[in-house]
Amino acid sequence: MRVELRTLAGCVLLAAVVAGTAIAVLPPAIESRMAALPPATQSLLAARAQWLHALPAGRREALRTRAAAWDALPAAERARLREHWQAWQTLPVDRQALVRAAARRFAELPSDERRALRAEFDALPPDQRRGWLLGPVLGAEWPGLEPLLMQVPQQERRPLLDVLQSMPRAQLQQLATLAQRTPPQERAALRAELVATPAAGRAEWLRKRRRL
Repeated sequence: MRVELRTLAGCVLLAAVVAGTAIAVLPPAIESRMAALPPATQSLLAARAQWLHALPAGRREALRTRAAAWDALPAAERARLREHWQAWQTLPVDRQALVRAAARRFAELPSDERRALRAEFDALPPDQRRGWLLGPVLGAEWPGLEPLLMQVPQQERRPLLDVLQSMPRAQLQQLATLAQRTPPQERAALRAELVATPAAGRAEWLRKRRRL
């Protein structure tokens, strides 16, 4: 349902941007799908349409330009940018602040140092580069945590990431050791136990699990 809502919201936005006109009535294709949604969701999307209608012409034009630029990108690039945006949304506020601070420090470096760091990052294996999308803490622990994060069903990924983002680095390192020695066929059970364990009990859970 969440994917469906995002799709409909995007349709409303694009309809407004492309048409550049008032949305007194939603397009028929969207209107027919709206009827199947909960009333609160219908109200939310209708309010968003009204907001778009109320935008000054200049802002609507800017949105139209951005939408056209997005559509002109290759599909692979759109997928990459979408993945980056979704990864950013999963980061806690404090981790987002760390990334912003790092970006400011990076921007202040001399150009030759920035190029060297970019080259060093580009030389990493692709899976390790993608691991850094999880932020400065999980990214650093990615090599150890990778087995736990492989082939996670989509509906389970966000709860798992929320738990991992809340864990102190020492626990993440213990979990990485545990993940590395857990056979592939047992990793789903390990993830389920981890997510089900309250934060106050994770240290004890890790201790007992590592003794098995």
